[in-house]
Amino acid sequence: MKFLTLGTRGSDLALAQTRLVAAKLQAAHPDLTVKTEIIKTTGDQRLDVSLSAPGRLEKGLFTKELEDALLAGTIDAAVHSLKDLPTEL
Repeated sequence: MKFLTLGTRGSDLALAQTRLVAAKLQAAHPDLTVKTEIIKTTGDQRLDVSLSAPGRLEKGLFTKELEDALLAGTIDAAVHSLKDLPTEL
């Protein structure tokens, strides 16, 4: 049996998306066991600052910890919304 750990935020949307990804992976690979690791991000913890205030917060608030977990090897893949990715106009 193979194992895969998906990292995600604990928001309702992130968890719903992660369940969909896990189901698709398990359907395509019946011998795969998928585990979900909930990771608290800076954006989840910084409730004192409005996210709509430009320049007040660093970029990647909802993704940095997921990327760190990927680099550390504690998760195999990350699932999050495109809206959470840092962008530049």
